[in-house]
Amino acid sequence: MLCHAALDRAAQLARHWASHGCPVVIHVDARTSQDQFDALQAALKDLPDIRFSRRTPCEWGTFGIVQATIDASTQMLADFPAVSHILLASGSCLPIRPVRALQAHLARHPHTDFIESVTTADVGWTVGGLNEERFTLRFPFAWKRQRRLFDGYVTLQRILRFRRRLTTGLVPHLGSQWWCLTRPTLEAILHHPDRPLLDRYFRRVWIPDESYFQSLVRQVSTRIESRSLTLSKFDYQGRPYTFYDDHLHLLRQTDAFIARKIWPQADLLYRTFLTPDGDRALASEPNPGKINRLFAKAVERRVKGRPGLYMQSRFPTRARGGTQSAAPYGIFSGFAELFHDFQPWLARALDARVHGHLFAFDRVEFADGESVFKGGLSDSPTLRDYNPKSFLTNLIWTTRGETQCFQFGPADEQAIVPFIASDPNATIFAITGAFAVPLWRSGQSAAQVRGEAARLQKVESDFLHQLNGPETKARTRIWSLTDFIENPAEPLEQLVDLLNPRAAHRATDLPQLLPLNGFGSFLQDLRNQGMAPVLMGDFPSDADLAQPEQTFARPRIVR
Repeated sequence: MLCHAALDRAAQLARHWASHGCPVVIHVDARTSQDQFDALQAALKDLPDIRFSRRTPCEWGTFGIVQATIDASTQMLADFPAVSHILLASGSCLPIRPVRALQAHLARHPHTDFIESVTTADVGWTVGGLNEERFTLRFPFAWKRQRRLFDGYVTLQRILRFRRRLTTGLVPHLGSQWWCLTRPTLEAILHHPDRPLLDRYFRRVWIPDESYFQSLVRQVSTRIESRSLTLSKFDYQGRPYTFYDDHLHLLRQTDAFIARKIWPQADLLYRTFLTPDGDRALASEPNPGKINRLFAKAVERRVKGRPGLYMQSRFPTRARGGTQSAAPYGIFSGFAELFHDFQPWLARALDARVHGHLFAFDRVEFADGESVFKGGLSDSPTLRDYNPKSFLTNLIWTTRGETQCFQFGPADEQAIVPFIASDPNATIFAITGAFAVPLWRSGQSAAQVRGEAARLQKVESDFLHQLNGPETKARTRIWSLTDFIENPAEPLEQLVDLLNPRAAHRATDLPQLLPLNGFGSFLQDLRNQGMAPVLMGDFPSDADLAQPEQTFARPRIVR
């Protein structure tokens, strides 16, 4: 048992092992204070089957951990000749199945060495970019204490193309530090004829505790089962998971014999598993990989967070992808400009919350004119524009279960466009050129609004370019103004079916389309003033434009 902290728990674990007929040799890191070491010895002095090995400084990534393991193993073999298997554990390794289950399993496999041991070419879990190089470069500096020297020396060796010569017959293997070896195998490793040469080589290998025994066992063992009996999981950054009291149900699901690492204050776990029966029924075979699916979900949650939830501790990064908002929502560009009562009609048709222009410059137009919306969202454009993305995702997150829709156009703040275009949850419906209808209805002449019309057309062109870009993941439906007014029923039917096909649609009349007689002349006046209104399509002349009531009938909703 390798210990360096929480020695009170180490004493509790050692007593549990010894009381079930398992001799224990404890190594305490030489950097741990003498007072703590003396207290540990005093707590276990009544147990005859517990020994303490020579203390060695153990710094992560260095040979000190291997040396501590060698010293403790040598003492175990010398002091307890009846021991058939030697299991390496730490002071934070908790037996999560009865010790007798482990003893029975080893009795069924008397000649099997349980140690994860794979070649460097087959390892997919190393983190930090040093896989084969941990064996071919030299690592005299500690990664944690001397990081600059460590990185600088690695870079220098790469520049000089330095490469260490592997010891004859050595094939580097990697694996978990926590193994269980048979007595003959461990004796063969410790009495290997090339031990001095091998030790000298591994003293300059990076993280040798994951490769020393894993490589040498291949030279001396007759039967290897390449897996650990200890559940030891690491996150995507190479850091070990820590188990707490609320992981009790999870640990009961795995068939591993031991779990690492346990939080020292997890009283419920220690109280539950350090019982005579270990709180577990005997299982036929251990299977630590049984809960890999749960760990994979945990990694995904830690990397990407909850879809649509943006918080200080787990703010997702763009490079990691994933859904950016919490639920589907709809965006309508150009519809409110063409219909008298589009928003109330849409709310009835979709059974949804329909907002006005959430990104208008003067104020946030929440549904029903609210000044403060769910999630504490204010209608202040200053607060919204401080972080438009967080504003929108907050709105979607706090209204999960209720479809949200809002109006958007070239007269609005455009900073949100890249986000909604890249969001798979967004469905965007756009009628291009509709921005000109309010300008025409303002009563001003074409000469007076020409500059504003040109500006809005440029903004809308950029918006459409973004929607048609390669990074767009939102669902989009785009019509020119001309195409839309020729048959408005079909687009309205599409948007209802796309956003909420299961909604209980009400047999209501369509929203009332604004009469557009005179709009064609307005567009021609814009052309005469030197602007080319191209986004409207080939808009018909006033003589050809029918009355809006004759252009379409109520849409047929396909269920």
